[in-house]
Amino acid sequence: MANRHLSRSIVLQTLFEWDLNDIDKKGVQEVLERNIDEFAANKTDNAFIDKLLDGVMSKQPELDQVIEKAAPDWPIDRISPVDRNILRLGLYELLFADRKEVPAKVAINEAIELAKQFGGENSSRFVNGVLGAVYKEIGEPGKDEQSTRKKAVPFDQMPIQRLAGAVVYAQEGEDMYLALVHDIFGHWTLSKSKIAEDEELEAGATRALKEEIGLEVEIEAELGHNEYVASHPELGKVRKQVTYFLASSTYAELTLEKKGGLDDAQWFKVADILDLNFYEDILPIVTKAITMLVAKK
Repeated sequence: MANRHLSRSIVLQTLFEWDLNDIDKKGVQEVLERNIDEFAANKTDNAFIDKLLDGVMSKQPELDQVIEKAAPDWPIDRISPVDRNILRLGLYELLFADRKEVPAKVAINEAIELAKQFGGENSSRFVNGVLGAVYKEIGEPGKDEQSTRKKAVPFDQMPIQRLAGAVVYAQEGEDMYLALVHDIFGHWTLSKSKIAEDEELEAGATRALKEEIGLEVEIEAELGHNEYVASHPELGKVRKQVTYFLASSTYAELTLEKKGGLDDAQWFKVADILDLNFYEDILPIVTKAITMLVAKK
């Protein structure tokens, strides 16, 4: 059987040139033939390559819309050409390929491998995050074949999930630090966790910090609330209501819990915090915390 990963690499290289140089269809075919001759003569499945390349190009507008919804803080033109076309290729296989021929997880894993091979340092995490988000949205194979598609639920009828988190600070010598976590979409954010029905918000925030970054904290004040809509594999669209607190801790090593969505946790000096890349709804929470800390001095 021909090397499908090698074939996907050829398609990616061709898409890259097509995207970067705005090549017409005839020119794309010439680029494809040159890439096959140069990198994989007699080693590829040409029928598979042609089908994949034509599919991605024909579905490009729809694929770009999906990317923008899955990564709203990354407009298409801000994503590097390599990552952009890896996402298009992976999404095409995830959404439009025959799942008996290309299972969903194969499509995702192949795209991640292409990102590791051709992308930058953070490309594989970014690709994994976008494709993983889409995969959670569309569900497992056959899900919609066995039941009718659910109608959109009005906002006020969506299930509600409570979450709690905190801006954690610590004093080290003369400097004050905040503990932040980094997600796979390139943002620094706040550690948080779902709250059980019988759990108090402050207790949930304390537990979240211990579980997610290994810190014992003491809650000092409530900072505010955020609400956003997310997709749940069983419940569909849910309203996530998050309460954030200001909490103190000792300046100790952060130990990030191994789970999807986050890839780093660090302490930052307060003076450097506002230069970081935050989500729009998190920045006011962090700013309020810093204002309160400055007032305490």
